[in-house]
Amino acid sequence: MNLDFIKGIIVPILTPVDENENIDEMKLRKMVDHVIEGGVHGILAYGSNGEFYGIEEKDMELGLKIIVNQTKKRVPVYMGIGAITTKKAVRLARMAKTMGADGISVLQPMFIKPNEEELYSHFAAVAQAVPDFPVLLYNNPARTGYNISVGLTMRLGDDFHNIVGIKDSSGDMTMTAEFIRQSQGRNFKVLGGKDSLIYGAMAYGAAGCVATTANMFPELVVSIYNKCVAGDFKEALKEQYRLTPIRLAMDKASFPVGTKDLAGLMGLEPGAPYKPNQSSEEEILSHMRAAIRLAGYDI
Repeated sequence: MNLDFIKGIIVPILTPVDENENIDEMKLRKMVDHVIEGGVHGILAYGSNGEFYGIEEKDMELGLKIIVNQTKKRVPVYMGIGAITTKKAVRLARMAKTMGADGISVLQPMFIKPNEEELYSHFAAVAQAVPDFPVLLYNNPARTGYNISVGLTMRLGDDFHNIVGIKDSSGDMTMTAEFIRQSQGRNFKVLGGKDSLIYGAMAYGAAGCVATTANMFPELVVSIYNKCVAGDFKEALKEQYRLTPIRLAMDKASFPVGTKDLAGLMGLEPGAPYKPNQSSEEEILSHMRAAIRLAGYDI
């Protein structure tokens, strides 16, 4: 399977909604154009910051259709799957393939805590349900309570030719580096999952990063990747240091409200987060404004 397209900055695109929490088609199309024009290398629908947990399946289908249509093959489109049960994950994987996505990103089940054999069976069932369709694992222990181990990841990649990579949002550079080291010689890509560690992941040899802040600041985020690829790590680090305070300021908001807070501050009109989350108060927004100004943006 050719994996050349799995690289660069992939944005977990936010999901703009109206006052009734319906996907706002025109704003979503605007977001697609905004991030592509900013240079991103891929779009991930329904990642964590795309608020997958708040979206009904019929709305997921509608939103994915809009994203694929508006993208017009300019960059690959991935669909994020955050299902607790295997049957739902399989159903969503098939939806993604049918709707024209280029691949899927599958989060380990949250709330429950499967052992390694149960987790192996879960990912195996998804891979078998969509043969010859790229499957990326998504390791996010902060939200699920446990890691997908490096050993299990390599086993899945060896056993299923369409399990072709992992997004690691552990924030543990030792773990990210082990994913990268052990994938050497395999047809397997590793993507960083922390906006504050793009430089670090790239220095270790990652294929790229799934970066939330690329919703608002695509040119800045992409510049870190591009400078690393060009071998200019000194300038890449400068750009990382511009971005990191913005990303850290987001943590003052409840998760994942910070993404829509920032998008609103930058004039992207994302709508409110899915309830029970609410847009942040002025005290938190002021911290975000300060970080944005520190990075050199007028606001």
